[in-house]
Amino acid sequence: MKEKFYQYIQQLQDTITSKLEAIDGKATFKQDLWERPEGGGGRTRVIENGAVFEKGGVNISAVHGPLAPAMQKYFNVEDCDFFACGLSLVIHPKNPFVPTVHANWRYFEMYNKQGEIIDSWFGGGQDLTPYYLFDEDAKHFHQTCKTACDKHDASFYPMYKKKCDEYFWNAHRNEARGLGGLFFDYCKTSEEKTMEDWYNFVTEVGDSFLDAYTPIVEKRKDTPFTEAHRNWQEIRRGRYVEFNLVHDKGTLFGLKTNGRIESILMSLPPHVQWVYDHHPTKGSEEEKLIDVLQNPKEWLG
Repeated sequence: MKEKFYQYIQQLQDTITSKLEAIDGKATFKQDLWERPEGGGGRTRVIENGAVFEKGGVNISAVHGPLAPAMQKYFNVEDCDFFACGLSLVIHPKNPFVPTVHANWRYFEMYNKQGEIIDSWFGGGQDLTPYYLFDEDAKHFHQTCKTACDKHDASFYPMYKKKCDEYFWNAHRNEARGLGGLFFDYCKTSEEKTMEDWYNFVTEVGDSFLDAYTPIVEKRKDTPFTEAHRNWQEIRRGRYVEFNLVHDKGTLFGLKTNGRIESILMSLPPHVQWVYDHHPTKGSEEEKLIDVLQNPKEWLG
């Protein structure tokens, strides 16, 4: 399964980066191959200063070795080894009317000292973080997520949409990071699902990503914007940074397992503002976004 999924994410990385380069039309992804001293490595691809994408990364990795003591405690296991592979992406567009997007699809195995698998699971999801609210964009993104889920289990979309709203919650700000999407983790063998079933579901969601995101980019990328729009985008990007550094489990896992720091922090935007005690104008488009972030809604009725 680990070889099968790693092959899939290599192909998916190629598909996604090719499509995003075509949309941008100016910048291309710079590739960085790296190795992890403890075992494994990855293929980082970063795009910067494009016509459409100010900064973005589409990274894959496959790492293995002894599980760090901090993570043994987290998983409540004894001394053991692990394998983890996945694709992680974050795209920060230049135009404030184009949303930031994040996605991740991953597979994890744990082994005893005899090399036998003692646990394995899939995880992942995709979520949208706009700076200005367009209901039709949110509905399109969520409908694409739901369509992918419904091919496998009708309970998946409402369940994983709720988990996404709960996970990407900036508790110290009492607001969501964005408009959500899907978040799932610890998808394991059960009476109802085999690992093959989970593989088929996760790859279905991965394959849906470009359909969920790129039509929104195409629709909004040429919208005229002012310096005031840009300032708001940068202030909201600050909240994105706060979530990733304070709450995100993937970031914390990477830091605790001697992960590659450039790949971990690839998700951070290049231009950000923190304005003291900032509040948008009453009745403004900016306030309209905040209202939804503080009260996550059902986009599909």
